[in-house]
Amino acid sequence: MSKDLTTSTLRRQNVLNNSVALKEIEEELGFGSVKFNGMSIFTKSQIAKLLEVDERTIDRVISEHNAELSNNGYQILKSIELKKFKDLADVDDIYVVDIDPKVPQLGVFSFRAFLNIAMLITNSDKARVIRSRILDIVTKVVLEKAGNKTFINQRDEHFLPAAFQEENYRKEFTSALNKYVEGNQWKYKHCTDAVYKSIFQEKAAEYRKILNIESKHNVRDTFYAEVLNLIASFEAGLPEELQSEVEKLGRQLSVKEATDLIEKFGQKSLFKPHIQDVRTKMASRDYSLRDAIHDKLEAYIQTMPESDYERFLGEKSKALEERIKESLDVYKRLRDR
Repeated sequence: MSKDLTTSTLRRQNVLNNSVALKEIEEELGFGSVKFNGMSIFTKSQIAKLLEVDERTIDRVISEHNAELSNNGYQILKSIELKKFKDLADVDDIYVVDIDPKVPQLGVFSFRAFLNIAMLITNSDKARVIRSRILDIVTKVVLEKAGNKTFINQRDEHFLPAAFQEENYRKEFTSALNKYVEGNQWKYKHCTDAVYKSIFQEKAAEYRKILNIESKHNVRDTFYAEVLNLIASFEAGLPEELQSEVEKLGRQLSVKEATDLIEKFGQKSLFKPHIQDVRTKMASRDYSLRDAIHDKLEAYIQTMPESDYERFLGEKSKALEERIKESLDVYKRLRDR
């Protein structure tokens, strides 16, 4: 999968949806613009000068990528909105914008749309410099917020409750394996792998390798809340399935029989929409936030929405240590009442 901003629509949109990084990019690059309706606005002539290209190049890019640019803030001003913009441009003391007073409509670009143009133009040295700086800032923002990208999932406010819930159901699951499945300690690994494969098509070792997780860390500590919740659903339902099969056969199950049962359990219709959702979120978030691609989930990669960037990088995101301290403080207050 291409990571080149000039050729990958997905890569471009992931950057443009990263509202946290976008604020830093706008502050650092500091390109002159007119403030209009609360946004930084550029005209075609301004962008052509900034990128040192002919205006016809801008026209070509607009023609070829109109839907994408419109989605990121390119718009046509007409009538009242155009008059308001002309009046504002006329009195702007900092950035002079030349606009033909007789023009009936005017295409203008938000800051996002301007960056979008810079990502699409290949024959501009200025655009190449901007693309390079954009990627540097995006990487810096993630590292500053998360420290270690592997555990960026833990900055989500939903992670801790999901982790607690999954831990409780895991105890019930391992207890059921101990009771209903024959074999040594390896049965826990094989049956856990069967759960993981049902949900995101990878064994723990495969997942660990893709994210380069150190052996001292538990892979479940890197799962997103939605993944943990679905694993908990499996672990909550499987003990009953195992017990039913043992009662039918009148004996313990072999490891192979148990893993086959888990695979069949994961094919139930009730899990299909949840598995689809989890695979999409894992593949898309890991591609964007961890720069990791799950080969078996590549078809599920989508653009990560702006709300997810806010969730893991924005003001509401916090380090796990902070959330644990907050939880302990609440517990202490309740205890001391």
